[in-house]
Amino acid sequence: MSATNWIGAFLEAQVAERGAADNTTAAYGRDLADFTGWLAARNRALDNAHRRDVEDYLVHCEAQGLALATRARRLSSIKQVYRFAFEEGLRDDNPAIQIPGPGKSKRLPKTLSLQEVDRLLAAGAAHGRTEDDRLRNACLMQLLYATGMRVTELVTLPMSAARGDPRMLLIRGKGGKERMVPLSPPARTALSAWIARRDAQDELRRSDGKPSQTHLFPSRGKAGHLSRHSFYVLIKEFAVEAGVSPAKVTPHTLRHAFATHLLQNGADLRAIQTFLGHADVATTEIYTHVLEERLKELVLDHHPLARD
Repeated sequence: MSATNWIGAFLEAQVAERGAADNTTAAYGRDLADFTGWLAARNRALDNAHRRDVEDYLVHCEAQGLALATRARRLSSIKQVYRFAFEEGLRDDNPAIQIPGPGKSKRLPKTLSLQEVDRLLAAGAAHGRTEDDRLRNACLMQLLYATGMRVTELVTLPMSAARGDPRMLLIRGKGGKERMVPLSPPARTALSAWIARRDAQDELRRSDGKPSQTHLFPSRGKAGHLSRHSFYVLIKEFAVEAGVSPAKVTPHTLRHAFATHLLQNGADLRAIQTFLGHADVATTEIYTHVLEERLKELVLDHHPLARD
């Protein structure tokens, strides 16, 4: 992918994976257009800019009199597009990662309660005009919550990864890195039912002289698999049917719910890092608030001096 296409791909990922609002996506686009324009005037581009270039740009923004919040947002946009480029294997480094911002508190990721997740899983299993649709939707939701996969990892799963009633699912993540994630019994049940239906679909295709489809969640689109955007629309429909605010529900919030609920039930932060496919545990440390709350409850419940 050329550097000129990075921004479009990044903005598409923000909408599909994180449910970024139109205004947010537009702000990212404006920020990155300003930065790339500034780089171009200095014969630089996203793919060859260095940390010093980003720092000089921030000095330029300050000299223009831009508000602290605006400068913080622009740096955030630059960091995020470079993180996207790094994770997608478009760059070998993130030149903005160590640049301190002008000071904004880090918001905790939105998550969902266990009850809300249960309702979403039930809605997924009941949603669809045909039995095929319902089996697929149940499998999509069970796998997403059982593994904490990114939406791209989910929709691009090959059939070969799911054969043989697996206890562990092999996931190919960003940058081609692979990881193994255990499957819950409900996820294995949903996967087994969907595999049986997929095999029947492929048998019909072969009888019509058509090749088998290689993806677990195929589509007629050019990519051959369900798109991120299509799944984003689906999960919003599940939310409506489950009585959960659609504003709270995106594929990314299910990923956060997976991590949060595991930590609340005693999982180790390093294990969560492995399951989520984070290259650096610092990325996983956004969940330390969950650990802190659990430790506080542990002390209050079990420390002898905390008892009445």
